[in-house]
Amino acid sequence: MANTEKTVTVEQIASPLRRPQDQRATLIGLGLNKMHRRSTLKDTPEVRGMINKVQHLVRVVEDA
Repeated sequence: MANTEKTVTVEQIASPLRRPQDQRATLIGLGLNKMHRRSTLKDTPEVRGMINKVQHLVRVVEDA
């Protein structure tokens, strides 16, 4: 049986400069630290909450 875990890919679209420390830490938790980098993560409620917290700094990438 194939591994069919759902994933979500996020891309950082804004700089963490002049942002609160908790938002910077959230980006690091998502595996992002520089502009236009992408990270593929498991689609869990915890990850969705982190994405929601920094929604102005990241975008969800649709996989083709």
